[in-house]
Amino acid sequence: MGRDLILKMRKNKTNEYQSFLQGKRQLAGEFGFDPVFMPDSAFPFQRDLIEWAVIKGRAALFADCGMGKTLMQLAWAKNVAIKTGGKVLILTPLAVSHQTVAEAHKFGIDAERSNEGEINSQIVVTNYERLHHFNPDDFCGVVCDESSILKNFDGAIKSSVTEFMRTRKYRLLCTATAAPNDFIELGTSSEALGHLGFMDMIGRFFKKTDQTFSRKQETMSGTYRLKPHASKDFWRWVCSWARAVRKPSDLGYEDGKFKLPKLITQQHLVKAKTINPEFLFEMPAVGLAEQRNELSRTINERCEMVAEIAGNSNRPFVCWVNRNAEGDLIEKLISDSKQVSGSDSDEFKESAFNEFEKGNIRVLITKPTIAGFGLNWQHCRNQTFFPSHSFEQFYQAIRRSWRFGQTKPVTIDVISTEGQSRVLSNLKRKSESAESMFSELVSMMNNELKIEKTNKHKQNEQIPSWL
Repeated sequence: MGRDLILKMRKNKTNEYQSFLQGKRQLAGEFGFDPVFMPDSAFPFQRDLIEWAVIKGRAALFADCGMGKTLMQLAWAKNVAIKTGGKVLILTPLAVSHQTVAEAHKFGIDAERSNEGEINSQIVVTNYERLHHFNPDDFCGVVCDESSILKNFDGAIKSSVTEFMRTRKYRLLCTATAAPNDFIELGTSSEALGHLGFMDMIGRFFKKTDQTFSRKQETMSGTYRLKPHASKDFWRWVCSWARAVRKPSDLGYEDGKFKLPKLITQQHLVKAKTINPEFLFEMPAVGLAEQRNELSRTINERCEMVAEIAGNSNRPFVCWVNRNAEGDLIEKLISDSKQVSGSDSDEFKESAFNEFEKGNIRVLITKPTIAGFGLNWQHCRNQTFFPSHSFEQFYQAIRRSWRFGQTKPVTIDVISTEGQSRVLSNLKRKSESAESMFSELVSMMNNELKIEKTNKHKQNEQIPSWL
């Protein structure tokens, strides 16, 4: 009797473990198909990307701000919905769902916004924060708009998005550009799409290092470094499931209207009225503790500079802050301003962003982590910015205004202190690194496209009988 009980317990544990593995297993196979729908209004380069993503079935589009990611993901979703007869869910950052639905209606695509899990259209659009209202079994495909925003969410939301996507047959990730040399993001994107897993990517292309960053190794990310001999293979692998484009000429087309206006970055240095008691004169902040101390000591001076720039103007302004105290003070100093903070409700945030877009709020004060993704604010060409070490936040924030469709020069006033010189140099280094990474990705992508076109051409040629 005891032996039978032991065997039964072992069998139960085996079944539990098999169930656990089944839950973690990716849905294997290739699921792409030839497009059955193509919007007439799509530019030729957009048609190429839509066709490739539909044929791939599970893909990532790294397309720069204003390149039409919304139209491309809507077209991809409609292809999946028509082909399968099922539903597709599009996840967007806060307040971007309104823009997505408006774009869909403009192009004659059936899509509606849903807040509480109701399925009211072929293509359902909702915010990441509302995903818990939906059942993955109701959808055959899912789109993550501005997918790089996921790292700004807490673990629960990131996990729920990953689990939601894991067993969906069709998957699409869209973002402007991955963070410079952020291999972790590329790895998690691949895993989310059901391609090479993150740890498999690390084992194949990377080696571990004790350093977190080395100026001699611009390919550093965390505690892993890309193997020098594996660089070409790594980018070829990325190109197998992702397409990157900053402008149409990256795909061999004329840029035409896709030319950005001038970007004017102006640096303003403010001096602290109080000197750091540890030094006889002002010194660059070295560690994070010193940087935080300096930011606290200069909060009045920095916010007064923002008020002087934005408050004495009649133009729309976005004032990017990093701390609630900074936002509170600027809101007091500028009478016609409105602050959106993390503690505000989702409804308040969406309402404020929409009012700013309509022109009912002149000065919007918020953080890059709250409003730095997906929103289109071409009506605003002036921003103030408190720098941090995050290049992606800086890039995404200024791209709310400096994007294709903007017709006037965009001015970014960066307010910093003398002690923040290391922060600014770090941003410059990351900017150069990002440009290098994206150029390499585009170059490798173009090489792969040439190979694909050559192979297709050869396949269409008459094969000699002796072969």
